[in-house]
Amino acid sequence: MRLTKYLLLTIPVITVAGCSQPKTSSTEPAKRTVFFDKSGMDTTVNPGDNFFLYANGKWIKDTKIPPSENSWGLANMLFNDNQKHLHQILEDVGVNDNPQGSKEQKVADFYKSGMDTVTIEKLGYEPVKPLLAKIDAVADYKELVTLAAAGFKDGGGFLFGFYVAPDDRIANKNVVHFDQTGLTLDEKGSYLKTDSASVNIRKEYVKYIAKLFTLTGVDAATATAKANGILKLETEIARSHLSPEELRDPVRNYNKFTSADFQKQVPDIDLGGVFNLMGLKTDTVLVGQPGYYKALDGLLKSQPIAVWKDKAAFGVLNDAATALSKRFVNAHFDFYGKVLNGQKVQKERWKKMVDKVDDSLGDLLGQLYVEKYFPADAKKRMLSLVNNLLNVYRDRIQKLDWMGPETKQRALDKLNAITKKIGYPDKWKNYDDVVITKDTYYKNLQAIARHNYNESVKKINKPVDKTEWGMTSPTINASYNPAFNDITFPAGILQWPFFDNNADDAINYGAIGLVIGHEMTHGFDDQGRQYDKDGNLKDWWTKEDAAKFNARVKVVIDEYNKYTVLDTLHLNGNLTQGENLADIGGLAIAYQAFKNTPEGKSNTKIDGLTPDQRFFLSCAQVWRAKRSDQLTRRLVSIDPHSPPMYRVNGPVSNMQQFYDAFGIKPGAKMYREDKDRVKVW
Repeated sequence: MRLTKYLLLTIPVITVAGCSQPKTSSTEPAKRTVFFDKSGMDTTVNPGDNFFLYANGKWIKDTKIPPSENSWGLANMLFNDNQKHLHQILEDVGVNDNPQGSKEQKVADFYKSGMDTVTIEKLGYEPVKPLLAKIDAVADYKELVTLAAAGFKDGGGFLFGFYVAPDDRIANKNVVHFDQTGLTLDEKGSYLKTDSASVNIRKEYVKYIAKLFTLTGVDAATATAKANGILKLETEIARSHLSPEELRDPVRNYNKFTSADFQKQVPDIDLGGVFNLMGLKTDTVLVGQPGYYKALDGLLKSQPIAVWKDKAAFGVLNDAATALSKRFVNAHFDFYGKVLNGQKVQKERWKKMVDKVDDSLGDLLGQLYVEKYFPADAKKRMLSLVNNLLNVYRDRIQKLDWMGPETKQRALDKLNAITKKIGYPDKWKNYDDVVITKDTYYKNLQAIARHNYNESVKKINKPVDKTEWGMTSPTINASYNPAFNDITFPAGILQWPFFDNNADDAINYGAIGLVIGHEMTHGFDDQGRQYDKDGNLKDWWTKEDAAKFNARVKVVIDEYNKYTVLDTLHLNGNLTQGENLADIGGLAIAYQAFKNTPEGKSNTKIDGLTPDQRFFLSCAQVWRAKRSDQLTRRLVSIDPHSPPMYRVNGPVSNMQQFYDAFGIKPGAKMYREDKDRVKVW
């Protein structure tokens, strides 16, 4: 089960990479001189009542979410600026006569193919007609399974949640994984909850399914009947799924089978035939959620083949909708953009295509990005910050009063083994087998899908390449990967408001320092702590220390369960516990590291603010954002991260240093007695 932890999940991810060494941009950006925006504060709010609003309240009141967005904040603004940079790169290389097969030719022509809306419009849904015809010709569930398995090589597989990744218990070996799949909505609760919001989403979902069918010429009544049948089938599939909280348990989701034993779980699915069609040569597989496959084995026989075929056809149309003509694009946006996320209008086409190039050919576009936009001294400064925080974390572990010496030593061993990935990878992926042309967008997507699949299959039973990155260089995000025991900070996030080489330490430690501490702490959160220094899922804790850890984590769960987000909608403390632990631990570690700097040891004010005040305000500024109600409601069900306000108020309310910095006394709304504060890392 993939457990990589990301700092942000609601900012679109940008993908990148290359093969030459990054150089400082010849065009130096204007140097920023103001690093905390005091104009966005609302000083009528008591910082001890709601620190997030004290730091950001005026900005929140004055800011409207742009119609093309479902959220807006400083991270979104940075993302949009980054998009402009990537767009300029694509426009610049697009005017050149690039050698065929070069990275410049591939990214430029892929971008042009997606911008060629005239050709895309003429084709309508022609690109997917061959696959729809194959689905239509299916006679029974066995033929459906054959088609589903064969489709993986072209990026069109279904029924099986397949990927290749390290074996959780043998982290240096790549193996075949099968996870639950088969749902179009977010998770099982989307099908089973009876609240009015969930019921309305399902009604809109049926309308969306029907709309796609009518766009292929199916009459409205038949299309609606097909849609209702698909919803009913997916609801049955949903009953077999584990919930987002249940998926957090890596031991429960680790189930190793020999191929023969997995076959016994699904007696009516010919796994030998499936593996052959998928090109899988393996004797063992990891099945994350066997319950799904047992249910699938029964549902394939018990549910009408006509409904299964409808579901497969809808899956093709839904997956391809954004690459087809405008009517499909609009239908897709009306449901995913408006209904699910509260977005009012679509983004400009160029923005969508910049994201698609980054997502599809990231390790080509990334080379061009880091050459132009990532100065070498930023990587050096960042490495220094990371090492400073590692030293602090090491010191904090050694001084823990609740952990015994045996567990402490293993924790220190794990901390010392963390690999640091900063800015860009040491080696870049290539796409030599991918042919890109400027006038065949859908075929380009298929070529990239074939490449990605072949790359995955080649890894089966091979050693894990732990130098590989899970994100691209322009990505505005950060991550911890328990199987690799690494922390990654791409070039994209090493910009204000997260980082500025010219900013004072209070700003950088309150922002990127928090991010660094957050990712380190993921190695020791409720999931990460179950992996050892080499990335193996292995219990390295004494029973006594594990019990003490769990008791302290319960305080975190209970604290966040009490937060009300919308109306009567509460946060899910179980789902968000890992990210909340990382937020709380990350802030404490960043603060202690800041106090080791000259500014941290001084009392010199900047803009009328003490060093400690600037540190905490910098943390609050990083999470300055607004979200649509639709997005907020959706993310509470699926996102392991708390909403922005609680990523600020939760951690600071557990720190005496925060109370001291702003003179906060008992009686303030956020104030917690010492006995009620989270004290883990």
